Parts: sequence; structure tokens; C-alpha cells
Amino acid sequence: MPAFQLIIGNKNYSSWSLRPWLLLRKLSVSFEETQVLLQTEDFKQQVMRFSPVGKVPVLLDGELAIWDSLAIAEYLAEQFPQAWPRDPAARAFARSISAEMHSGFMSLRSQMPMNCRATGREIVGDEALARDIERIQAIWTECRLRYGESGPWLFGEFTIADAMFAPVVFRFNTYGVDCQGFAAEYMQTVLHDADVQAWLHAAQQEQATIMSSEVGLTAQ
Repeated sequence: MPAFQLIIGNKNYSSWSLRPWLLLRKLSVSFEETQVLLQTEDFKQQVMRFSPVGKVPVLLDGELAIWDSLAIAEYLAEQFPQAWPRDPAARAFARSISAEMHSGFMSLRSQMPMNCRATGREIVGDEALARDIERIQAIWTECRLRYGESGPWLFGEFTIADAMFAPVVFRFNTYGVDCQGFAAEYMQTVLHDADVQAWLHAAQQEQATIMSSEVGLTAQ
């Protein structure tokens, strides 16, 4: 039996669930996946069997429960140091941008909810959203310029930082954000990754619809 069990929500909508799921896959760690559908009547009750906060994701390691995507990532990094960049300066930078993603970009979250299977969506964003989009592209570009020589990910090899920004790539793809240069190349790296494609395929098979996340008109 796998040592870990990961409790996640809908793959189509749950950005927080994607992060530890993708990290576990990239670390080649065996885990059991348990899905609890978001916005169902007994969602919180079901999740509280695993975590006192009643939210996904939750990582179970035996009797130990770790909740919150960044806390899960740090717990895994203690056992798998390759989850962060090896170089101390790069590792500090990766932690900084991961924390920034974890706690910020509220306009992006509210105006461009993750909806993996949707494409061609159109929204009229405000200045705050534009600033979030600009900042994210600047982060990707700086990472690729400073630390990306050894591979196609933000720090060359896949790290927690990539797991933290993977849902943003889905958001940009859904709403047609026009990235340029290094940011555009990074988006293609993520979107064509086999594990990301596996997540997307599963999301496309889901039947549940959360109307609050079905934002934007389909382009004609």
C-alpha cells in the first residue's frame, strides 16, 4: 500500500489540489488518491474525517495529517530535498515566489477561477488583474533568465515553485492570456507535460459543474 494518501477536490476546479498532486507525481512518490467533490452537501463533513479545517488538499502519512498545499510541499521537501532547488540562493528565491503565490494574486483568483477543461473564455478584467498577470509573467521570466539553464522549468529542474504556479498556467490558457518570450515558453512546458496532461484528461472526464467557476463567454 502507498505510504501517502492525498485528499483532493474536483480536478477541473481545485487549484490547491493540483499543487501537491503534481509535486508527488514529479517526485515519483506512490500515493493513494481520494477525491471529495467540492460544493456537495456533505463536502466539509467528509473532509473533516481527515483534517480539522474541512478543506482540501490533505496529505495523510499514516496517522499524520498535513493540510494546506504549501505545508504539504514543505513536509515532502523534508523527505525529498530535490523538491527545492539545490543552490541556496535559488532555493530562497523559489521559496519567496512560492509564498507570494500562496498568499497573493487575489484579483487573479477571483476574476479568473481555474477551469481546466474550458478554453476560449473571455473576461473584462480590471487594473488589479492586469497587475497580477504582469507580475506573474515577470516572475516566470526572471526565474528562467537567472536559474533556468539546466532545464525547461522555472529553476531548470521541476520544483515546488512549478507546482505552485501550475494552476496559473491553466488559468492563463483558459482565458487566453497573451504571454510573450520566456513566459510563453514556460506555459508550453507546463501544458505539454505528461503529468499535467494526465490531470487535464481526468478533469475533462468529470461531470460536476460549479457555476461560480464557469466564468467568461466562449469566443466565437
